[in-house]
This record gives sequence, C-alpha cells and structure tokens, in this order.
Amino acid sequence: MNKRFIGVLIFATVVATVGGLLTYRFLNSRQPPAKAAAPSFRIALAAKDLEVGTLLKEEDIQLGDWPGTPPLGSTNRVPDLVGRGVTTKIMAKEPIIQSRLAASGAGAGLAAMIPKGMRAVAIRTNEVVGVAGFVIPGMHVDILISGNGPGSSNALGTVTKTLLQNIEVLSAGQDFRKDAEGKPIMVAVINLLVTPEQAEQISLASSQTSIQLVLRNPLDHEVARPPGTAVGLLFNGGGRVKLPDITAPPGPARPRVASAPKPVVVAEAPPKKESPFVMEIISGLAKTETKFDSKGEGK
Repeated sequence: MNKRFIGVLIFATVVATVGGLLTYRFLNSRQPPAKAAAPSFRIALAAKDLEVGTLLKEEDIQLGDWPGTPPLGSTNRVPDLVGRGVTTKIMAKEPIIQSRLAASGAGAGLAAMIPKGMRAVAIRTNEVVGVAGFVIPGMHVDILISGNGPGSSNALGTVTKTLLQNIEVLSAGQDFRKDAEGKPIMVAVINLLVTPEQAEQISLASSQTSIQLVLRNPLDHEVARPPGTAVGLLFNGGGRVKLPDITAPPGPARPRVASAPKPVVVAEAPPKKESPFVMEIISGLAKTETKFDSKGEGK
C-alpha cells in the first residue's frame, strides 16, 4: 500500500476527531435562552378559610399575584367584596369569586344562601328522622310521610308514601361545621331548599303526618315511583293494592244523580161482560126464562 495514501488517511482521521470534539464542546457551552416570564395579575384571595355564612371583612381578603389568566368572576376591588356573605366554603389562598358570594346587600347567614325563587323550610328532627345525624348541608334526601288519608276506612292501617324526592339540605341548625373528629353534629332542626309549592306540602305534612328523611346519593337525580305501603300489607306478603292518597285533601262530595223513575205498568182492565138478555114466558101457572147473549144465541 502506498505510504503516502496511509499518511493522508491518518491525517484526515485526526482532523475529523478534533473537529468533532470542538463542535461538541461548543454546543454544550451555549446557555439555553431564558424563557419569558408568564404575566401575572393581582386578584383578591381569601386570607383564611371562610365558612359558609361568613360576612366578609377587610381582614378576610388579601391581594395576591395570580399567574396566567385570572379565574372568571375574580376581582381586585376589595371594597366590592366587603359586606357580602359566603355561600360556598372558600379555602385560604383561593380566589374569591362572585358566584361564591351572596348578592350585595343580602347579608350573611341562611337567607343569603337561598337562590331566587326558592324557599327554606324547617322541619323538626331527631336521631331517627335526621338519619343519625348524617343529614348535613349539601346532602340530598327524600321525604316520607306516614298517616291516614282523609275519609280513609283505615282497613290497611297507617300508610307510608314518598312525598318529595331529591331535596337539598340547606342547613342543619345553626352550626355548619363538624366536630373535632370530623363527625356530623346532631341538631334539632333541618332546613330544606324547596320551591314555594313544596314548602306548602311540607308544612301541611309536618302538622298532619309523621315525617322521615331518607338519605340519598347527591349524584343520583333519578325520580323513583314507589307505590307506598301500609301496615296491613306488611302481614300479607307485601301484596300491592290501591292505597288511599294521604297527601291530597278531601275533595268535594260527588253530587247524587237522581235515577230516572221506573215506568209504571198499568194492567189493562178485563173486558166488561155484557148482561144477557132475559125473556120470561108465562103459560098459565108455569114460568120459564130464556137468556140470550150479545150474539143473539139462546142458552
């Protein structure tokens, strides 16, 4: 092999190796370009945990930097937030959003939590009615009533039916919190969020029947159609019969419709018998009679 060719090949290999090392060191020594800082906005944040029903004060609010686009409904005007009630619990350092506050001037407490067009109705509870204390704000319940309908013959005994379903619990007494162990606090009164028509039904049912609350999953919005039951059905295998409606007031008495008079059948009088024509014949001391009918035939 030509020594000159070998020398050129070795020289080219050395040059390529040195060039590659220099390029590698140059690329590693370059600093990455600094990223542009994301814009931030100053918005109102909660200075501490704010419970439902809290009336906001200046010390409850602090301005802080929020990176990126601020949440919808946030603001940096603290005076617009002072004096408004909290309707949804806000954790510390969370943005104070308009939708989580009551309207300006509505105050705080229970009244500020009632949406427009709705009502809060209170019912008395105990450990059984209140589902052992687990009926707390935000839960959803069904309302069962037990009693006897107006005008009922009471043949089946006490009747139990579902009056309302999927009713939201607005508050339980005046305490919205849990105890130190995280257990629900037992209270004597529960406020339910209902429509005006439902409020009338619950008011009437609470005075005329016994009420029982049934806890349900808040995500379950399906309306069931249970037929109801009665004491009499518990002892005959649970058969179904038409139960009296204990939720409806007695309706007006149905007017009695006079039945049409029966036609009087008049018996036809028997044909009047005509008196026969009698002819007397006297011969000396003898007397004979001959009778003739209407046809002139003698007898």
